[in-house]
Amino acid sequence: MNVVVQIRPSEKIVLDQDRLGTLYDQLGEAGADSVVCRAMEELAVRLAHCNMLWQRSHMEHLRKNARSLIAIADQIGMHRLAHVARDVTFCIDNGDDTALAATLSRMMRIGERSLTAIWATQDISP
Repeated sequence: MNVVVQIRPSEKIVLDQDRLGTLYDQLGEAGADSVVCRAMEELAVRLAHCNMLWQRSHMEHLRKNARSLIAIADQIGMHRLAHVARDVTFCIDNGDDTALAATLSRMMRIGERSLTAIWATQDISP
């Protein structure tokens, strides 16, 4: 008898509340809300773009997009997303397509869950 096991990877998403607090202290509520909203929009667009670039095997552009994710994610306290985006660029640089597929998938999961988490903590209306 064949048994199929489906693995559903899940990681705890932790947002750097200190980083977000610093943004709010420096920019005020309206300014920080604006920065966080723009960053979230940009992350969502870039994550989707990374997936499309992967499907089309555009590694140079995928690497560039992943690198841009790092700075944006760090800016709003999504350090795990930034770390995994660094891992994606490492896989591209090393030509490891198998690791890249797994790491890119992880980046997408963490990115989506991080966006959901920050949306919930910031109580930002769409």
